[in-house]
Amino acid sequence: MIFIHQPVAGTGQALLDRQALELQDPIPEGTVWLDMIRPTREEDLKVEAFMGIQVPTREEMKDIEPSELLYVEEGARYMTGRVLSKISESEEPGLAGITFILRGSRLVTVRYEEPQAFRMYAMRAGRTTGAGPAAAPSGETILAGLIEAVIDRAADVLQLQGERIDRLSGKIFEAQADPSARNTALQDTLRALGRHGDLISKQRESLVSMERILLSLSANYRTNKAPRELREDVRSTLRDLQSLEEHATFLSTKIQFLLDATLGLVNLEQNNIIKLFSVMAVVFMPPTLIASIYGMNFKAMPELDLSFGYPMAVVMMVVAAVLPYAFFRWKKWL
Repeated sequence: MIFIHQPVAGTGQALLDRQALELQDPIPEGTVWLDMIRPTREEDLKVEAFMGIQVPTREEMKDIEPSELLYVEEGARYMTGRVLSKISESEEPGLAGITFILRGSRLVTVRYEEPQAFRMYAMRAGRTTGAGPAAAPSGETILAGLIEAVIDRAADVLQLQGERIDRLSGKIFEAQADPSARNTALQDTLRALGRHGDLISKQRESLVSMERILLSLSANYRTNKAPRELREDVRSTLRDLQSLEEHATFLSTKIQFLLDATLGLVNLEQNNIIKLFSVMAVVFMPPTLIASIYGMNFKAMPELDLSFGYPMAVVMMVVAAVLPYAFFRWKKWL
């Protein structure tokens, strides 16, 4: 599917009109942004003929080498980044490859998922904000707006994850009287921390890929003496992105601390169980020794002829069990 975006004339605003393009329809000359979503080979050829570029395949977009992600070819600048996207409702969010192709005043985006940031920007670009007159949108301004939308979405995700981590932190360190409920809560906490850590790691990887694109754009705009406002926007967006990277690093560190704390609590629970078994073994060891002595089959055992021999043995076993228990309680080992 191809969506074309053209400036809305006569509004005095930098608005974009979004329309779906059928395969048989020609691409209008006034198009400034072609958004390709899961394109077919025929759609690739159509855009390639109009723009004079080579549309990368899905496999090429998965490369991790910087030379395959950021390069210039036949006057077109290719930039591929990773954006957090929810692939399906039942699965956890994953990273989707997005390729930005900038040639002249036009922008082409190639993607096989639909990140929330793209929908947010498309809605915002087609809605009047009531501001004063603005310059007509171009490929550069649209690219800057898309990256800014990706960063805004990343900030929302990190903020939400931070709030969830704070709630988990309170649950980890709260006191619980029921051991079985405490063990279940710790297991659930470990799973939740793992999910949050994985999501933050993916978000940080997305921010790193966007930072590469912004650094490349900043160097290109500085070399080609792009408009000052555009260069300032890129620098401002880059500063915001780097601050988010630091925040993501902080959240990752906090998750690691909570993981260590949770595993420490799990070890304490296991140690308590082992200590209980050890105490029970020590408590029952003296009575077992007494019972073993009087269970031996020797004829010369004077106690066997005593009328109070059995009660005496029982009393000795009870005392031998109570004394170690009282000693452990006195030492506060129980």
